[in-house]
Amino acid sequence: MESLLDDFRTQAQRKGLHLKGQLRAAGLGVAGTIVDGRTVSNNLPWIVESNAVAGAVGVAPERMLLLNDLVAAASSLAHLQPSDLLQLNEGSAEPRAPKALIAAGTGLGEAILFWDGSGYRVSPSEASLTDFAPRNDRELLLLQSLRQRMPRVCTEEIVSGRGFRAIHQIIFPGVHHSFFDEPGVDHAAMITQQAFAESCPACMETLQIWTEAYAAEAGNMALRILPFGGVYIAGGIALKILPKLTQGSFVRVFSDRAKLSTQLAKIPIYVVLNEDAPVLGAAYEALALARG
Repeated sequence: MESLLDDFRTQAQRKGLHLKGQLRAAGLGVAGTIVDGRTVSNNLPWIVESNAVAGAVGVAPERMLLLNDLVAAASSLAHLQPSDLLQLNEGSAEPRAPKALIAAGTGLGEAILFWDGSGYRVSPSEASLTDFAPRNDRELLLLQSLRQRMPRVCTEEIVSGRGFRAIHQIIFPGVHHSFFDEPGVDHAAMITQQAFAESCPACMETLQIWTEAYAAEAGNMALRILPFGGVYIAGGIALKILPKLTQGSFVRVFSDRAKLSTQLAKIPIYVVLNEDAPVLGAAYEALALARG
């Protein structure tokens, strides 16, 4: 990370921007848990340390803010415009009630927002590493098959980009695409493209299974914290499958919770359309640190 920041600073200087010594604070969102100023990540091989990054960008260590990436995204919600959000249902938010943010991409992230008396405070979470809970026979088949490949199956193995290929190959073993054998191909993107083009029934059903698993995990999160202030769907995949999210199955599966179904159906669900939300959140948190 430090070498990337050094390269950024060098390129900025070539364009006449001299950042060293001029920054008052910096915020960096990283996919992972922040423990004692150091990241512990399930998906990234990098070790990111707050003090080392502070030196690379030229700020005092106490002015360097290392954030979980979902905390950064959640911190942006208060600064987004109405056009940055798309509401999926007709729910209405309760003032000062908890909020939840969930984002699927390379991995799966979740964050919680609690009202502290003057504003919302963000709490990080590693709920994506909890055990995957199948809801039906097909999801049970997914669990059983993945269990043969790994010691434990966490939710992120299904509800993330890599989950698309896993679902396709396990549920539809007789359908093999040539791009499965090509290195560097984004299998999730290829499967979703063919699903929307309606050129592959297996891809269409894979997208349906994945979307329902995503909705079920969002519903599980809602049961844990009762986010009557709203649920926010972020991450790169949401924007790529937006037509699917707006069809209604996501909201239906999210709120299918026995006696609490009616209550959960009233929770407003928003898709965050602004891809720069995590960057905005980290920047605003750094600004608050600089002013504080």
